[in-house]
Amino acid sequence: MGFARTCAVTLVGVEGVVVEVQADLEPGVAAFTLVGLPDKSLTESRDRVRAAVVNSGAEWPQKKLTVGLSPASVPKAGSGFDLAVACAVLGAAERIDPRVLADIVMIGELGLDGRVRPVRGILPAVLAAADAGYEQVVVPECAAAEAALVPGVSVLGIRSLRQLIAVLTDEPVPEEDPAEQGGRPDPLLAGLRVPGAGAATGMHTLGAAAHDQGHDLADVVGQIAARTAVEVAAAGGHHLFLEGPPGAGKTMLAERLPALLPRLSREESLQVTAVHSVAGLLPPGKPLIDVAPYCAPHHSATMQSLVGGGQGVARPGAVSLAHRGVLFLDEAPEFSSQTLDALRQPLEAGHVVIARSAGVVRFPARFLMVLAANPCPCGRFSQRDTLCECPPSAVRRYQARLSGPLLDRVDLRVEVDPVTRAQLTQAGARGESSAQVADRVRAARERAAARLSGTPWRTNSEVPGRELRSRWHAETGALDEAERNLERGVLTARGLDRVLRVAWTVADLVGHDRPDATDVALALHLRTGVPRGVPMALGASA
Repeated sequence: MGFARTCAVTLVGVEGVVVEVQADLEPGVAAFTLVGLPDKSLTESRDRVRAAVVNSGAEWPQKKLTVGLSPASVPKAGSGFDLAVACAVLGAAERIDPRVLADIVMIGELGLDGRVRPVRGILPAVLAAADAGYEQVVVPECAAAEAALVPGVSVLGIRSLRQLIAVLTDEPVPEEDPAEQGGRPDPLLAGLRVPGAGAATGMHTLGAAAHDQGHDLADVVGQIAARTAVEVAAAGGHHLFLEGPPGAGKTMLAERLPALLPRLSREESLQVTAVHSVAGLLPPGKPLIDVAPYCAPHHSATMQSLVGGGQGVARPGAVSLAHRGVLFLDEAPEFSSQTLDALRQPLEAGHVVIARSAGVVRFPARFLMVLAANPCPCGRFSQRDTLCECPPSAVRRYQARLSGPLLDRVDLRVEVDPVTRAQLTQAGARGESSAQVADRVRAARERAAARLSGTPWRTNSEVPGRELRSRWHAETGALDEAERNLERGVLTARGLDRVLRVAWTVADLVGHDRPDATDVALALHLRTGVPRGVPMALGASA
C-alpha cells in the first residue's frame, strides 16, 4: 500500500483554485481510476500519464491505482494536471519520496514520450498558488518566464518528466535536446493557441506598441473636434462614438488611440497578461504585456466571441481581451443588436459574469470602447447637404441599430466631417504627433491619479457620479448649462454624470484645479454635438 500527494491548479475564468492530487496504491487487479469531477481531456490523462511514465524509464505500478482530485466538488478541466498526476503516482510507488512532493505545485501536460508541454493560464495558476501560500512551482521550461512574473515563488522549468524525476530524487539531470523543427513552429507551443484565434480571424488583439508602428496622429488631416475627442478619451478612459461618411478618418483616429495611452502599471500588466494567457494569445517570447491591448473584432462576431463564453469551459471574449486597452467596433450598426446590447453591463461594471450550468466565471472587462458608424446605409447622410439617396425610413432604421441605452453609456459623440480639398492640399496641414498628445495625456492622468489617490479608481471615467458630486466639486455655476440640459431632457441623469466626468478630464488636460464653465461647455459639446461657443482644440493647437 502506498500513498502520495502533490498539488495542481484548476482555473475558473482567470481565477485559480489549488487542487490536491492524491494517489493511492492497493493490492488488487491493476486498474487506474480518476475521481474528482474531471472533464474529458483530464480523464484521458490516464493513458497519457501511463505512457509518459514508462517512456521516461520508470516502472508503472501493477496494482489498483486511485487518483483523487480534491476538493471533489470543484470541476476540473484541461491537461495541466498530467505532471501532478504522474508525480503523485510515482510517489505512491516510492520511486519519488512522497514528502518531497507535498508542498510543490505542478502544472504541465505530458506527451506520450514524457516531454512536458505548456498549457494555457500559467500566470493565473501560479498567482493562485502564491496566494495559497505555496513557494515552489514546476512548469514547462518554455513557460518558466511567464511563471517567474509572480514574486515570492521559486520556479523550476523542465523539459521532460525524466528531468523532473532526476531533480526530485537528487540524481544527475539528463540533457534533453530540443527537437529539430526544420523551420516549422515548435509543436510544444501548439496547445497554447485557441483554434480560430489570431490575426487571420479579425478577433485578434495587439499590443499598442506593435499595433501603432507607422500609425501617427499627425497623419489625420483636419478633424479638430474628433482629434480633441480622441485625446479626451485617452486621458480619462471615456468611451467614444465617431459618426461620419466613409473615408472621413474614423478608423484612422481609432487606430491611433492606443499610442496615446500610457504604459500599464505592474498590476494592470499582470491582469492583462493573465487574460491573454487563459485565452492562449500571449505573444511568443513576451511573457508580460505592458502596453494597452487593442482589439478590433469583425462585425460578424457573435455574442460569445464579444462577451465571452463558448462550449464547455467559458473563454474570455473581446471585452476581456481589451481589458485596460481599446475595443474598436468598426461599422457598429452592422453588429447584431443583441450583441451590442450585451456590452451594456460590462461598460458599467468593468467586468463580465458568464453563467453556465457548469458554473459561473468572472472576467475583467475595463476597456475603452470606440464605436464607428456611417450616418446611413449609403454613408452620405448629413444635415448640411443632400447627397444622401436613402429614404428617411431607412436612415431611421439604420441609426436605430445602436440602442439608446448603449449610446447613453458613451461619453463622447463626435461627428466626423469629410475632409475638404483645402485641408488636404494646405501646406503644413499635419497636426500634432501622437508623441506630443501622449505627453499631455500622461500629464492629465498623473493629475487625476494624484486627486484620486487613496481611492479604488484610476481614471475619471471610473469615478461614480455621486462621488464626483459630493467629494470633488466644480466651480460655482459651472454646471448651470448642463443642469438646464437635464431639465429639458437633452441629458439623462447618467448623461449628466458623464458630462461631469468629461469636464474633469478636460480640466486635467488644460491644467485647471477644478472644472470651470468652459470645461463643462466643451464636455457638453463632445457629449451632445451642439456647439457651445468654446474652442475645440486643446494644447498647442488651442
